[in-house]
Parts: sequence; structure tokens; C-alpha cells
Amino acid sequence: MRPGPPPADTTHALRWMRAAWTSLSRIAALLLTLFALLFSTLVLSAEPTGDVLPVPPLSGHVIDSSQTLSTAQAQALEQKLSAFERAHGTQMVILLVPSTQPEDIAAFAQRVGETWKIGRRDVGDGLLIVVAKQDRRIRIEVAKALEGAVPDLAASRVIEQAIKPAFKAGDYAGGLNRGVDQLVARIQGENLPAPEARTSEGRHPSGDGFQFNDLMVFGLIGIPIVFGVLSAILGRKLGALATGSLGGFLIWVVTSSLFLAIGGGIIAIFLALAFGNGGGRRGGPGSWGGPPTGGGWSSGGGGWSSGGGGDFGGGGASGNW
Repeated sequence: MRPGPPPADTTHALRWMRAAWTSLSRIAALLLTLFALLFSTLVLSAEPTGDVLPVPPLSGHVIDSSQTLSTAQAQALEQKLSAFERAHGTQMVILLVPSTQPEDIAAFAQRVGETWKIGRRDVGDGLLIVVAKQDRRIRIEVAKALEGAVPDLAASRVIEQAIKPAFKAGDYAGGLNRGVDQLVARIQGENLPAPEARTSEGRHPSGDGFQFNDLMVFGLIGIPIVFGVLSAILGRKLGALATGSLGGFLIWVVTSSLFLAIGGGIIAIFLALAFGNGGGRRGGPGSWGGPPTGGGWSSGGGGWSSGGGGDFGGGGASGNW
């Protein structure tokens, strides 16, 4: 005796399950494509093609990869720029490199400025001095918010009158100090907002700029939620990869640092997998047992970082010696 047709409600349920599975498969494919495009954009924007000099990580107010300044000279400039930022809020950074070739120093400086985003987020008052020692080229790159205080002609005069004569005499520290003093004098005369009070660690209590505490909050709260949703759609391994990709992209958007984005993305993947294990209890896709007890990681405390606001539109001037 042949079995009869399934009940109508069963048939409807099966059709609904097939339609839901098809929709989920399309969403999964769309998410994978999106994450692939995000990471492709991240790599292509952060790592220029060919032999173009990559943007170094932002580690302080003075970055000397050309070994031009002595430790004492670099520290003195660092202290001067740090004191100016604390007093007036404006971020000024000096970068010394051996050469920017085959890229012109103006293009390189703008690329560095756009990557670092120095300057307060709500003000955009960043200024960058780039020295290419072997090329004997100087560039003062000015964020748009400071173009009134330091117009192109004024930047050119600072190079010609303060920096260039000292560089010709081999006094690189002296030229940079004189240039900084003249730029500081011009910026002080600009009607810019007063700096906000900072914590003992040098960070804004309002949260301007990237803070590692934000990353910890995302890691302990956001990752389990995101991983739970994505793993239910993609499975445990692909869900962890997608969670790490999203976390890395968000870190890149906030910090503009490829190194932090890659490191944060990898950490997010491991945390997602750890949450998925649930402290040794395995479950189905999307199951997680909460944050692991003990362990973890921290930023090590303190540190200086970009304000995240400088918009560099090509203002400034270049010169040689």
C-alpha cells in the first residue's frame, strides 16, 4: 500500500524551510563577498603598489627613520610638541625618512597625513613636517583647519627662512626647532577651541581618538554577539573569520592603522573561537559560553595616539636645501 501525500501543513513547512535555507545561503554568500571586498580595500589602501614607501606606524610626535637626530635631540622636540599639544590642542608631527622616491614628497606627505589623521577629531588641527634627507626635500603639510593660520605662502617662508639655512649647515635639529617655533607662533594666534582636560594617561576623558578600552569592550561584549549571529549563518569557522574581518575593519576605520587592524582582527578570530568553545563545552553553531575566565590582554596602558580628525587636502609647501 503506497503512502498517501503528506499533510498540507507539512508541505508548507518544508517549502518554508527550503526558502529560508536559500535566503540564508544568499546572505552568507553576500557577507563573504563583502568581507573579501573590505579586506581587499584595506590592503590596497594601506600598502601602495610598487616601490612606494609605506606609511610608517604613528608612534609619537617625532619619528626619525633616517637616523638623523640624536636621542636627546628627538626627545627635546618630542617634549616641545607634546607640551604644545597639551596647552593648545593642536597635534604636530615630524617625520624624517631617507627618501620618498619614486613618489614626490608632497604626495607622500598627504598620504601620511590622511593615514595618520593627526589633529583633534572635532577640530581637525593637524600639521605634519616631512624631511626626506637623501632627496634634500622638506614638506610642511597642513590640515584644512589650519590653512588660515598657516597658508601656503607662510609655510614656504618657514621652510626658506627657518629650516633651510640650518639644514644647509647640517644643523637638522636646529632647523626643525626654528621651524616648529615659527609654526607654533602662527597657530597660537588662530582662534581654535581650547584643549579638553586629559587624564593622567594623556587621553581625552570624552573618548576622542582610539582607546584600547573601547577595543576591550568590543571584544568582551560585541564579539560574542556578532559571532553568535554569523556562526548561526556561516558555521563556526567561517563565522569566526567573518567576525575577525569585521572587527579588523572597524579598528582600521577608527585608527587608520593596518597593523592594529590585522592584529585586532586576528585577536577577534581567536576570541570568537574561544567564546564558541564555551570554556570547553561544545555546542551547535552560534553557541558560546561567555567570556573566558582569567587571562585576556591589555594595551599595556598609556601611550600617545592620533586625535583622529585631521583632513589633509594638499595645503602646505615644499622646499629643498
